[in-house]
Amino acid sequence: MLYKTVGIIGAGAWGTALAVNIARGGANVILWSFDGEYKHFEDVDTPKNLTTVTNPEDLKNADVWLNVTPAVFFRETIQKFAKYYNKQPVIICTKGADCRTHEFMTEILQSELPNCTDFGVLSGPQFAREVALGIPTGSTLAGTTPCIMEAGLQVLNLAHLDVTNDVIGTQIAGVGKNVMALISGYIHETVPYENERAMIFTICCKEIIKLGLAMGAKLETFIGLCGLGDLFLSATSPTSRNYSGGVAIAHNEELVGTIEGIYAYETLIVRARKMNCDTPVLDEMREKMHKIIRNSPKYQDLFEQKTYVCGVCCQK
Repeated sequence: MLYKTVGIIGAGAWGTALAVNIARGGANVILWSFDGEYKHFEDVDTPKNLTTVTNPEDLKNADVWLNVTPAVFFRETIQKFAKYYNKQPVIICTKGADCRTHEFMTEILQSELPNCTDFGVLSGPQFAREVALGIPTGSTLAGTTPCIMEAGLQVLNLAHLDVTNDVIGTQIAGVGKNVMALISGYIHETVPYENERAMIFTICCKEIIKLGLAMGAKLETFIGLCGLGDLFLSATSPTSRNYSGGVAIAHNEELVGTIEGIYAYETLIVRARKMNCDTPVLDEMREKMHKIIRNSPKYQDLFEQKTYVCGVCCQK
């Protein structure tokens, strides 16, 4: 099948970058934005075969959907689009988890869109601006069926893709790298010794991989583009919102943008407890950040939303 028209749900930086990249690759792209706005990148022209819309119905006849909404809005967005779903393959490009229900994105998709049988996950080291500029990018494409692999390889033809059927591992790697980037930024500011930072970082990674294996993930996934590759990118660069978020928490400063690592941390801990996986160092780092968050007026909105790296959700 030819996937000539691609519907992209979410017009933030990552959604817009994907839209530009896919349009350059030859497909017609319909980019849905909840408010009609989309990210404008300096030195990047909008391709003529890219259209921005605000009506979910405009994506009804697209050949494939890419959902790029932040994890915290993922469920409500899927609910908004459900009545227009027309059995397209769905590729989830969101790295995160719902801290209120502790579900990964594919679990939410299956719950809210049960008639979707062709779905997959795109995850990897991807800073949006570089993707929009056309700089070489590699990602992991994890899928449930040959159809999703065909769709992904066809529409993402300008990217290097490693394919796998390890959907759960790819998601845990994406969630885990958000958490690790948050931790990395935090310990960079609070732990003065590099040896100690390396030890904390490595043990936390090991605990995340242990959880992944317990949930059926493959070890090779964590050393691939969605694992080691994304970790190298996000946990070492202030360009990463999660890394910068960890730095901000360490200094009790305002958070800028959506910090997925904060929302994902709770889910990792809860899922680990359910699987009887001990995560003592992850627990310790979470508690240290929690002490700053719960005592700071700057972060009270996170408490009110109950979507934060703290223990209230676990206590319910």
